[in-house]
Amino acid sequence: MLLRVRVKMIYSTMPLSNRRFNHKIKHALEARETQGLYRQRACLSRADQSVEHQGKSLLNFSSNDYLGLAQDPAILSAWQEGLTLFGAGSGASPLVTGFHSAHKALEDQLADWLGYERALLFNSGFSANQAVLFTIPDKHDVLIQDKLNHASLMEAGLLSPATMRRFAHNDLSALTRLLHQTNDKSPSINPLVITEGVFSMDGDLSPLATISEQCSQHDAWLMVDDAHGCGVLGDKGRGSCDFSGVKADILIVTFGKAFGLSGAAVMCNNDTAEYLIQFARHFIYSTSMPPSQAHALSAACRLIQSDDWRREKLHDLGHLLFESVENSIQLVDTHTPIKPLIIGDSHKALSVSNALKAKGLWVSAIRPPTVPVNSARLRITLTAAHTEQDIKRLATTLNEVINDE
Repeated sequence: MLLRVRVKMIYSTMPLSNRRFNHKIKHALEARETQGLYRQRACLSRADQSVEHQGKSLLNFSSNDYLGLAQDPAILSAWQEGLTLFGAGSGASPLVTGFHSAHKALEDQLADWLGYERALLFNSGFSANQAVLFTIPDKHDVLIQDKLNHASLMEAGLLSPATMRRFAHNDLSALTRLLHQTNDKSPSINPLVITEGVFSMDGDLSPLATISEQCSQHDAWLMVDDAHGCGVLGDKGRGSCDFSGVKADILIVTFGKAFGLSGAAVMCNNDTAEYLIQFARHFIYSTSMPPSQAHALSAACRLIQSDDWRREKLHDLGHLLFESVENSIQLVDTHTPIKPLIIGDSHKALSVSNALKAKGLWVSAIRPPTVPVNSARLRITLTAAHTEQDIKRLATTLNEVINDE
């Protein structure tokens, strides 16, 4: 009783607001705005390849729905069927009662398609990456990451018990030096090399064949986050590793891009899957994705494998865009649907993005800290649902807007 009284007295004397926190927050927001880095959500409605914003329809070139599956009738029908079969939610975490037949079917389907013994489902790529890096390495291990890896990988590396080292983007000589240093320090250290298959802000590919060879030479594991490659590259859309002719020890595939839905899977061998099931807190303590969603993802997985025309169309649209913009425009030609247009200055990138919106095109400006300082850009993304007329309109408008700046 005395303890309860003391606690009550402490709370009653605390101020309703803390001026120091308020000052800190206000100052940080003002600094962001001054630097041209202030971010705002836009409340949108979606119709086909356009978004509705403030009563205006804008053609969308900022979607990661690369294969155009997010609104495909077959996917919508599959999710509706899943709701009828399995209900709205899973009801629990996977180790309680949240692992359903639809989850098992999707895991088996992914493992068979991508050539792994096991697949484990997660609610997001962020949680899948963190589950692996928080669970598998320990304080005796070393994580070696590409400097442009996704924030989920970098944050997980910093918080992991392992030592993290970074190498300059796609710099194979730097990677080799780090692997040599790791091996020379102690033969008992386990190195884990981590890279993305396709880098989300540049659209470029990791040199996976050489990285895989270096990992083999130095007895290191290779982990590849293929969020932006799976479905787009490789035979039947198997992704970046298939495209490069390698097999990663751990492969992360996410469903919020080419699959047109959300969620992720960790692809690995049987023992690694069982280890994650036993020890990965992100897996153990998160409610499973709805089984109806897993049912829809199975339909998406089938379409990705069967619809080669979607990947062929993406290639053709990318070529058309590159050929249609003026040579003075710094549009980067890539093998992927991600076509960055480097602006440099954050204020200017935002200005160009707003000018495009005024002309009916939604192209997001990407600014630091998402990309390095002085490399603000327009991140143009193409989808298989775009038409040639859409691409020509984009190119014509880019030519006008960039020349006016």
